[in-house]
This record gives sequence, structure tokens and C-alpha cells, in this order.
Amino acid sequence: MSDLFFFGTLRHLPLLELVLGRSGDALKAQPAELPGHGVYQVADQPFPAIEERQGATADGVLVRDLSPADLDALNFYEGGFGYTLKPVAVHLADGSTAAAEVYFPEPGLWQAAEPWDLAAWVADWGALSLRAAEEVMAYHGRMSAEEVARSFPSIRRRAAAWLAGQARPGDGVHDLSRDVIVHTHKRAHLNFFAMEEMDLQFRRFDGSMSPVLNRSASMAGHATVVLPYDPVRDQVLLVEQFRAPPFMMGDAHPWMWEPVAGVIDPGESAEETARREAVEEAGVTIQHLEAVAQGYPSSGALGEYIHIFIGIADLSDVSGGGGVAGEGEDIRSKTLSYEEMMAGIDAQTYQDMPLITAALWLSRHRDRLRAEHS
Repeated sequence: MSDLFFFGTLRHLPLLELVLGRSGDALKAQPAELPGHGVYQVADQPFPAIEERQGATADGVLVRDLSPADLDALNFYEGGFGYTLKPVAVHLADGSTAAAEVYFPEPGLWQAAEPWDLAAWVADWGALSLRAAEEVMAYHGRMSAEEVARSFPSIRRRAAAWLAGQARPGDGVHDLSRDVIVHTHKRAHLNFFAMEEMDLQFRRFDGSMSPVLNRSASMAGHATVVLPYDPVRDQVLLVEQFRAPPFMMGDAHPWMWEPVAGVIDPGESAEETARREAVEEAGVTIQHLEAVAQGYPSSGALGEYIHIFIGIADLSDVSGGGGVAGEGEDIRSKTLSYEEMMAGIDAQTYQDMPLITAALWLSRHRDRLRAEHS
């Protein structure tokens, strides 16, 4: 049996319960401190790290008598992020000390920022972290901790998208607690995207429940699409890049002309993503965003929710962009007149549906935008 001192996110009991796969009611837990150490926010990350710091004291909780199965689950959850157990002596409330182990990060792995606040983390990241941990632990025993960690940014994006979906209002007609019954939920594949399967029933329009059906979806998350438009010059900007899915579908032309697009990171708004991606992919500074639409591009197959914008911009001297090399992007851009783009839409030259949606919206609002921004 093992005794562990938790200083960070696993002090949040719902998260610890999820990772262990059991209720925390029977845990032998008590407050404890680790002198000579501090807990600090990791720079640009939503979690903390512990490090030796003279005069500091790390608050936490000591959990005793964790089983080998508990330890295996914890090592899986923490191990892929460069945290390993090391022995320490913690101080208890009665003045005694106790031997324990703590997950320390590898030296130099993370950069410490300000002192970490558990309550603030729970408020800002608790719900997202629980949802992400649910997906992580679904692969326990099926993948290595390192393999799951490589996909963790995508897992977090899907968690954020799920929370956003939960926050959207229902249709006022269906009660999901009664009208959808999930019999099994399998996370079948994990990489940049994930594949999920469910055996489920749904309420039919005649009031009865459907048979148990197997359904699957490719899970992506939230994404932003922005079509840069210069109302003074009446020009748009498109980007071209190789897209693997059309190639895998057998398409003879997998280099696609599209608007600027990118995934929304947790803590980032759709508008912030649009502005960031416009700079990264095309070297364009967006001056103003017009909301076009938001929704599912293919609700029968894709777990992806996209936000489409027209981005008002000066396209007189576009330079830079090209994508992020570290993400394998190789992107070129071109400017063309509004009329040229619409001729391509009418000729069905373009195969990217968000582009077609944005172009058709622009055709309805172009006169207003030119009057407002010329």
C-alpha cells in the first residue's frame, strides 16, 4: 500500500475519484503540508507544479493506503506529463510527520509562474478537467500514458466543446434524460481526432423508443472559420493546403481552397481564434468580425461545431502567414475579387462547404459591408 501527498489538481476530490474509479468516501485522507516547497502555476498551462522553494510551504492532502490498482491509475494519469513519484516527509495538523510520495515534474520541464490557487482552478478549469480526465482514463489499460499525453491538447479541446454544448439551450421539446438512452459508450480510437461509438435508443416521433442502434462519430471539438474580406477593394482572401481526408476519400484534388480556419483552444473565444489564425495562415490582421453562422458541418458523422465569420481586413499588401511549421502546415494564399469567388461558387469549383456558406452570406450582406467600411 502507498501513501501519497497531493498538492495540485488531484486535491479536487471529484477528479481524484474519477482517476481512481471509485468513491472517495473510504479514502484515508487528511490535510498535510510539505515545508520548503511551493506550488506554482505552470506558465501557459492550466495546472500547477511543485518545486523546492526556501521559506515556502506546499499545502495539500495526504492519502494513505492506496492500493496497487490505485497507484497504477494515478501513474497512468500523471506519468505521461513528466511527473514521477519521489519520497518526502510531510507535516500533519497534530505536529507529527509522515513519510509519503509526491509527483514531482522532471527538472526544467515546466516554467513556474505565480503561486497556484486551488479554488480559482476549480472555478476556471475544474469542469473541463473532469471531462478531459474521463476521456483520458477510458484508455487506461489500452494505451500508454505517453501515447495519451500526446493527444491531450485535443482531449482538452473536446472537453471544452462538450461543456459548450451542454451550455447551449435545448429545443424545449425533448428531455434528454428520458428521450435518449445510452446502453454502451466506447471510445474506439484516439489521435488528433477521436472516434466514439454508442449503442443507444432515441425517442421516435410516434412517442416510442427506437431499437438499440450502434452509432459512431469522429470527434473533433470546436473550430473557427473566417473569410477575410476587403470591402474597399471588394476582394477576398483564400488559402490553399493539402487535406488528408479528401485524399483518403479518393479525391483526385486534395489541395483545397478554403477560408482561414483553426481549432479553438480551451479558454479562447471563437473570435480570438479567428484573429489568431488569420495572422498565422495568411498574415492578415482582422479589423472587424461579422458572424455568419455556427453549427455542425455534418451532423450525421462529425462531432465538430464550427463558428463562421467574415473578417473585414485590408488586403492591399498581404505578406507572411503560411501556417505553423511545427503543426505540419504548408499554406499559400491568394486574393481575388468578390466576382471571381462567386463565379467559382456558381461553377462548383470550390469543395469546402464552410467557404460556400461564407460566400453566400457575403453575397447577401456585401452592399451593407461596403457602405459601412468603405
